[in-house]
Amino acid sequence: MKIAPISRELRRRNIPTRLIHTGQHFDANMSDVFFRDLGMPAPDVMLGAGGGTQAQQTAAVLVGIEAALESSRPALLVVVGDVTSTLASALAAAKLGVPVAHVEAGLRSRDWTMPEEINRVLADRLSDLLLTPSPDARENLLGEGIAAERIVFVGNVMIDSLHYAVARPTDVLARLQLRPQAYAVATIHRPSSVDTPATLRATLDALAAVSARIPLVFPVHPRTLARLGEFGLASHAHTISGLRLIEPLGYNDFVTLFSRARLVVTDSGGIQEETTALGIPCFTMRDSTERPITVTEGTNIVVGTDRERIARVLDEILAGKCKKGRVPEGWDGHAAPRIVDALERFCAGTPKPLRSGSP
Repeated sequence: MKIAPISRELRRRNIPTRLIHTGQHFDANMSDVFFRDLGMPAPDVMLGAGGGTQAQQTAAVLVGIEAALESSRPALLVVVGDVTSTLASALAAAKLGVPVAHVEAGLRSRDWTMPEEINRVLADRLSDLLLTPSPDARENLLGEGIAAERIVFVGNVMIDSLHYAVARPTDVLARLQLRPQAYAVATIHRPSSVDTPATLRATLDALAAVSARIPLVFPVHPRTLARLGEFGLASHAHTISGLRLIEPLGYNDFVTLFSRARLVVTDSGGIQEETTALGIPCFTMRDSTERPITVTEGTNIVVGTDRERIARVLDEILAGKCKKGRVPEGWDGHAAPRIVDALERFCAGTPKPLRSGSP
């Protein structure tokens, strides 16, 4: 979702580009359908680095990206977000002297138990150009000693993809026999939410606190599905009153689904942003967020898995007392042109690469 608008803008300007798919997300429902829905070209390189532990994925991406970069020697490698592939790709490029631009730089949760926090902090340290989605990200980077000339505020490119999908609604509500505003949507997949029996059961209990008050549609991420089976909790999940487990959805289907929901429950950073952009109430089932602007300016409420708090705040929302957020600066659907402007300036020499000998 973050690469697609950038890819379209690069193609529009006829800038030579190679697209590398690491394969970290290898399930067809979480990969192929997104390429189709977002109008992306087929990848030029497929690494097939999915599966295994985070260390195994990191190693596979490192080896694959190194080979891809050595064969093409690009002027710049663009990485996005905070997944394992982000850090591994940035590290491979830095070792080869290939400059790195990090889209969505500077976000911080301050929670070092999250793999994503490790990924984003280290990727930022390796990057020559840091492209930020919100003002707090710039302050975080300056506080960590990143030179101001390397930081460029571009806005939130996720919202570019959101606008793209909103303009292409699907018939998913009819297929699922849902009425607008008569249901909530859940997305849960982060390791901190699902990777131990205790945390997964707590997450299910928190979802039950929601589904007891409003029907809750839950497209189950492959990671979450695997953990439900591994921990013997699949039957329990299917017996929770009001909770409807369904297969993962394509991006356009999912945007249509949640954009018409009364509430979204998530542990995803991107969905915190998308709900804020659309003015939809959002519960974040984590104890912190690396996107505080969605709380201070948007519709997001960090509730963790506290069932009593969830029930109390949800009752307020269902009574029409939810807080009214606003769309943050730069979340206007035009971040990709600003990103490519910054990439072109960097390739023209502003700012200079960090590592001497870079191509």
